[in-house]
Amino acid sequence: MTADEIKQYLAELNDELALKDIKGEISLFGGAVMVLAFNARISTKDVDAIFQPTAEIRAAVKVIAGRHGLNDDWLNDGVKGYVVDHRKRLFFDMPNLTVFVPEADYLLAMKALAARVETEDENDVVTLIETLHLETPGDVFSIIERYYPKNQIPPKTQYFIEGLFEK
Repeated sequence: MTADEIKQYLAELNDELALKDIKGEISLFGGAVMVLAFNARISTKDVDAIFQPTAEIRAAVKVIAGRHGLNDDWLNDGVKGYVVDHRKRLFFDMPNLTVFVPEADYLLAMKALAARVETEDENDVVTLIETLHLETPGDVFSIIERYYPKNQIPPKTQYFIEGLFEK
């Protein structure tokens, strides 16, 4: 999904919620944020988010999926088990849907922990490192450790981050 498509589907989600007089809230993560907030890539395969009210938004997502030939989980909450307390900023405020995105430092921490080499994750992490003007692996790890305990940072993350600075 491109930025324009994501915006269109979120606007339609707002409209679906309005039909039921429901106010929803979504916090976006992952590739959707890289596409929308950082213009770091052209598209993403899905929209990772946490949202309320869950059942009503899931139902509306299915309606939009049917309308556009999308997977029923084009907007999904698979990321919810990985989200910790963080700052977020308002991105869209529609009458029936408020959309938030995380600050760049938190998104970097999430992306670094989940990163796979030679995927969009690598490009996303590099973009966030550049956005935050980080100069060393230590700078990156100090951000990750603001959100996640050191013992939860897998060795693959350490090797991944160090490898980025060796290039």
